[in-house]
Amino acid sequence: MAAKIKKGDTVLVVKGDHNRTRGKIGKVIKVFPETNRIIVEDVNKVKKHQRRTSPEQPHGIIEMEAPIHVSNVRLICPNCGNPTRVGFKFLEDGRKVRYCKKCGEVIE
Repeated sequence: MAAKIKKGDTVLVVKGDHNRTRGKIGKVIKVFPETNRIIVEDVNKVKKHQRRTSPEQPHGIIEMEAPIHVSNVRLICPNCGNPTRVGFKFLEDGRKVRYCKKCGEVIE
Protein backbone atom coordinates (compact mmCIF):
# COMPACT_ATOMS: atom_id res chain seq x y z
CA MET A 1 0.00 0.00 0.00
CA ALA A 2 1.33 3.42 -0.91
CA ALA A 3 2.24 5.88 1.84
CA LYS A 4 0.44 9.21 2.06
CA ILE A 5 3.13 10.64 4.35
CA LYS A 6 6.79 10.03 3.50
CA LYS A 7 10.15 10.82 5.04
CA GLY A 8 11.10 14.45 4.41
CA ASP A 9 7.51 15.76 4.17
CA THR A 10 6.48 18.83 6.16
CA VAL A 11 3.43 18.15 8.32
CA LEU A 12 1.12 19.99 10.72
CA VAL A 13 0.01 18.23 13.92
CA VAL A 14 -3.79 18.61 14.14
CA LYS A 15 -4.50 16.36 17.14
CA GLY A 16 -2.61 15.64 20.30
CA ASP A 17 -1.62 17.13 23.63
CA HIS A 18 -3.11 20.64 23.87
CA ASN A 19 0.03 22.65 24.66
CA ARG A 20 2.87 20.40 23.58
CA THR A 21 2.06 19.07 20.11
CA ARG A 22 -1.11 20.50 18.55
CA GLY A 23 -0.43 23.18 15.94
CA LYS A 24 3.28 22.45 15.54
CA ILE A 25 4.87 22.13 12.12
CA GLY A 26 7.79 19.81 11.56
CA LYS A 27 9.63 17.60 9.14
CA VAL A 28 9.08 13.83 9.11
CA ILE A 29 12.25 12.08 10.28
CA LYS A 30 11.16 8.44 10.16
CA VAL A 31 8.09 6.44 9.05
CA PHE A 32 6.90 3.14 10.56
CA PRO A 33 4.43 1.79 7.96
CA GLU A 34 3.65 -1.42 9.88
CA THR A 35 2.21 0.55 12.84
CA ASN A 36 1.09 3.69 10.90
CA ARG A 37 3.27 5.95 13.04
CA ILE A 38 5.77 8.67 12.21
CA ILE A 39 8.45 10.63 14.06
CA VAL A 40 8.26 14.39 13.49
CA GLU A 41 11.20 16.69 14.22
CA ASP A 42 10.80 18.61 17.55
CA VAL A 43 7.28 17.25 18.16
CA ASN A 44 6.21 14.89 21.00
CA LYS A 45 9.51 15.12 22.88
CA VAL A 46 9.91 12.65 25.75
CA LYS A 47 12.66 12.03 28.30
CA LYS A 48 14.29 8.62 28.42
CA HIS A 49 16.60 7.22 31.07
CA GLN A 50 19.44 5.58 29.15
CA ARG A 51 22.18 3.41 30.60
CA ARG A 52 25.71 3.57 29.21
CA THR A 53 26.40 0.53 27.02
CA SER A 54 29.44 1.89 25.18
CA PRO A 55 31.78 4.85 25.78
CA GLU A 56 30.54 6.86 22.77
CA GLN A 57 26.79 6.36 23.38
CA PRO A 58 24.88 9.16 25.18
CA HIS A 59 23.76 8.23 28.67
CA GLY A 60 21.72 9.68 31.52
CA ILE A 61 18.39 11.40 30.88
CA ILE A 62 18.16 12.06 27.15
CA GLU A 63 15.39 13.88 25.29
CA MET A 64 14.08 12.30 22.10
CA GLU A 65 11.07 12.39 19.78
CA ALA A 66 8.41 9.73 20.25
CA PRO A 67 6.26 8.41 17.37
CA ILE A 68 2.76 9.77 16.75
CA HIS A 69 -0.03 8.25 14.70
CA VAL A 70 -0.21 9.29 11.05
CA SER A 71 -3.91 10.22 11.39
CA ASN A 72 -2.95 13.05 13.77
CA VAL A 73 -1.04 15.00 11.12
CA ARG A 74 -1.85 16.75 7.85
CA LEU A 75 0.61 17.15 5.00
CA ILE A 76 1.52 20.75 4.15
CA CYS A 77 1.29 21.06 0.38
CA PRO A 78 4.55 22.38 -1.12
CA ASN A 79 2.56 24.08 -3.91
CA CYS A 80 -0.21 25.95 -2.05
CA GLY A 81 1.27 25.89 1.48
CA ASN A 82 -1.95 24.73 3.16
CA PRO A 83 -2.50 21.66 5.35
CA THR A 84 -4.32 19.18 3.17
CA ARG A 85 -5.45 15.62 2.72
CA VAL A 86 -3.56 13.48 0.23
CA GLY A 87 -5.03 11.50 -2.63
CA PHE A 88 -3.61 9.22 -5.30
CA LYS A 89 -4.06 9.35 -9.05
CA PHE A 90 -2.47 7.81 -12.12
CA LEU A 91 -0.69 9.95 -14.71
CA GLU A 92 -0.84 9.38 -18.46
CA ASP A 93 2.43 7.42 -18.36
CA GLY A 94 0.96 5.00 -15.78
CA ARG A 95 2.75 6.29 -12.67
CA LYS A 96 0.81 6.47 -9.39
CA VAL A 97 1.43 9.81 -7.67
CA ARG A 98 0.22 11.71 -4.60
CA TYR A 99 -1.79 14.89 -5.11
CA CYS A 100 -3.12 17.72 -2.95
CA LYS A 101 -6.89 17.53 -2.46
CA LYS A 102 -7.12 21.34 -2.06
CA CYS A 103 -5.24 22.61 -5.11
CA GLY A 104 -5.09 19.41 -7.17
CA GLU A 105 -1.34 19.64 -7.86
CA VAL A 106 0.94 16.62 -7.87
CA ILE A 107 3.15 16.25 -4.76
CA GLU A 108 6.66 14.90 -5.39
